[in-house]
Parts: sequence; structure tokens; C-alpha cells
Amino acid sequence: MKHVTIVVPKGEVNLSSITGSFEILSQANAYWQRIGNESMMDIRIAGFMSEIKLDAGFFSVYPMNINDVKKTDLLVIPSVSYDSHVMEDNAELITWISAQYKAGAEVASMCSGAFLLAATGLLDGKSCSTHWNLSADFKRLFPNVHLHTDKLITSEKGIYTNGGGYSFLNLILFLVEKYFGREIAVYCSKIFQIDIERSSQSPFHIFQTQKNHGDDLISQAQTYIEHNLGEKISFEDLAVKLATSRRNFDRRFIKATGNTPVEYLQRVKVEAAKNALEKGRKSVFEVMTEVGYSDDKAFREVFKKITGISPLEYRAKYNKVAVLAD
Repeated sequence: MKHVTIVVPKGEVNLSSITGSFEILSQANAYWQRIGNESMMDIRIAGFMSEIKLDAGFFSVYPMNINDVKKTDLLVIPSVSYDSHVMEDNAELITWISAQYKAGAEVASMCSGAFLLAATGLLDGKSCSTHWNLSADFKRLFPNVHLHTDKLITSEKGIYTNGGGYSFLNLILFLVEKYFGREIAVYCSKIFQIDIERSSQSPFHIFQTQKNHGDDLISQAQTYIEHNLGEKISFEDLAVKLATSRRNFDRRFIKATGNTPVEYLQRVKVEAAKNALEKGRKSVFEVMTEVGYSDDKAFREVFKKITGISPLEYRAKYNKVAVLAD
């Protein structure tokens, strides 16, 4: 029998990641028993508070006392509403998570729950995923963690993480397959209608232009790039225009944005292309030209590298009007 503990942190917690985890794991265990096996899992919801009100008080969770959980085999950290106080408010829980892992438990975090997991130090030197929109804060707070916001799920040494929002469903299916096998995971994917083959959150990224860095010269460079997407940009010329050396320009650009100038230009172009493909009836070729690409192969390669899918696939996924008109 595996003991599973879904923890309830203090603060605003994503209720669906608690109830969804409980329901899917319970369904997997029930089906496992129906096909002739002994119960695999004892699933508990535990926390340091006897009642937690969520979603403006419309819902309440009544977890068991986490101090009564002496040992668990798998603990699940749900998504939390991340703010500057969430780790401080959950210091006791963070210590408990670390102790359980060191005692042999596996740990799974969902979306922003990765902040609580990373605060234990257990992720140092390991891979992790979280919501792409939180990547800047995460990298700043936990520079020793290898963050991969393109990945939907990471798995390393008994620690599992996933990307944003409702992709926690895919993490739970991953855990169902790990503990119960592929057959049960496929069954649950059909019952709950979850796409079991999703592996990337890249198509869902919205590139944000990272301008809260305080470097005025780089802000000028970013504005120039964004206003001249259709033109061929020479970073040598741009550095001269901004009265700095190319080497210094590159160094400051990377420090300010986390991207090289070329990477930044590609991401801004692809984000503009995504917006254009989502709206209206422009062809992929028209959009490619608008954002300054003349080589179809190069455009497709950069687009797929950043989003995980081709421009045509992206258009088909997010612009039904254009697809129906073709």
C-alpha cells in the first residue's frame, strides 16, 4: 500500500489541483481494484490548518493534521497563488516536505507549487518546470535550479514537476502510469478526457518583453527591435547607434533580458507571428513576410523551436475562422 499525501499550503491555493489530484488517483485505485488487485493507494489531504477557505470563501478544505502523517510514499504540492509571502507563510510545510523526501518519499509539485518545493533546496542542480509566466521570479529566487518552462513535466530522482494551470492533470496521469501502469493511465485519460500525449507547454507561452530591468540603453534597443520587426536589423549598427561596443551591448542585453539580442529578436518576431496567425485570414507566408522573414524554412524552424509546433499547426489550433475559409 502506497501512502499518498496531498498537502494544503497556507494562502490562496488552486482548489482544482487538490480535488483533481484526489479524484484521478482515487479513480485509478478503484479501477485497479475492479480488475482484481488489492488497493494500491491510501490517499490523504493534509495541512497545518484545520480549515482553509479558498476562492473568496466560497469553498473550504478540511485537511487532516499533517503532524499525524509520520511517513508518506508520495506527496503532492498543489498550485498556489504566488506572492512574496507564500514561502515565509509555509516555512513549516517546506521543512516537512524536505524531511519526507529525505525519509524516502517522492515529491510532485504543480505549477507554482514549485516555489515551495524549490525553497526546500531539493531542486538545486535538478530540472524543474513551472508556469512560463513565473519564470523570471523563479530564476531570480532559485538560480541553482535548471528551469525548463518548455517542458510540461520533469522527472528527476523521485521529484516531479509540471508547467502551468490545468496541466497538473498530465502530471497526475504521469504518476498514475508510474504507479499503476500504462493501461490504468489510458483508462483515466479516457474517463477524464485528458490528452495523455501532451509533452510541452511551449505553444501556450506568451512572450513578455522584460522591461523591468532598469537599463535604459537596453530598453531603447528593445523598443527599436519591436518597432522594426519587418526590417533587417544589424546589432552591430544598433550598438553604434546607442554609442556602445557590440561586446558591451550583448553583455548588458543578456543581463537585462535573459536572452541574447538574436534570441530576443526571434522571440518578438514569433510572438508577433502568433498574434497574426490567431486573427484574421492571413496566410502563413503573409505573416512570415510581415515579421521580416524571407526564408520559409528558417521561419518554420525558428517558430517550431520556440512554440513546439509549426506555423500551420499553430494557425489550425488557434484560428478556426481562417482554417474554415481555406
